[in-house]
Amino acid sequence: LREPLPAAVRGAALLEPGGGEAGASSEPAEGAVVWSRPSAELQSEGVAWEVSHVRSATSVSWHHRGDYLASVAPEGASRAVLLHQLSRRKSGSPFAKSKGRVEAVAFHPKKPWLCVATQRHVRIYDLASQELHKKLNPSAKWISSLSVHPGGDNLLLGSYDKRLCWFDLDLSASPYKTLRSHSLAIRSVAFHPRLPLFASASDDASVHVYHGRVYSDLMSNALIVPLKILKGHEITSHLGVMDIAWHPTQPWLFSAGADGSILLYTG
Repeated sequence: LREPLPAAVRGAALLEPGGGEAGASSEPAEGAVVWSRPSAELQSEGVAWEVSHVRSATSVSWHHRGDYLASVAPEGASRAVLLHQLSRRKSGSPFAKSKGRVEAVAFHPKKPWLCVATQRHVRIYDLASQELHKKLNPSAKWISSLSVHPGGDNLLLGSYDKRLCWFDLDLSASPYKTLRSHSLAIRSVAFHPRLPLFASASDDASVHVYHGRVYSDLMSNALIVPLKILKGHEITSHLGVMDIAWHPTQPWLFSAGADGSILLYTG
């Protein structure tokens, strides 16, 4: 990690120059992230800015305060993870070198932590102290996705070898529970932001929905109960459901499939 951050992912000290509006007087350095205005056609569709990456970005994750987001470009080496600040239109890499191929990242909802998943491990970095806080060992062959519980003490992880792992961050660096209910690779996992629900999406073209209750009593373990198996997508070119996202307040779940369809499940 580079320069210390003042507080919860404030990021201004970390975000390097070279971004900003198109037409700035200084030329961006080679490989720098550049913010530019999109074409008139894209602007008419509501696109405000385009942010260049050295390699193709595969996912983004928003910070809960709304001014920051992180993007992941797995082939980007030391620039695989970039943090972007919307209000200043600046971007930069928090890491000086790579710890492996990055598959997914997520901000902690309450602390200045960034969870970074590589192929086999999840590292949780404290961005304020510039230190590695914890390393999780899921025993998975290839991690695909992760999601942090809104309470902040639990983490969900999916893998291409069909594992769905629930971690209690206060309990152990190993999974509290490992579920193997999908028949093919898991592509996406997600906690609901308000309700005791979580879900996983897989190449078997199904979405599995669970009840996952976390108790305030530290002596009580999380309760995990399977609820539903949702089907509606078709397997296309050996790919199934690519991503899922919960509605922010309702028990509604969106799913995006390789068949080109986006489905909304409401009951």
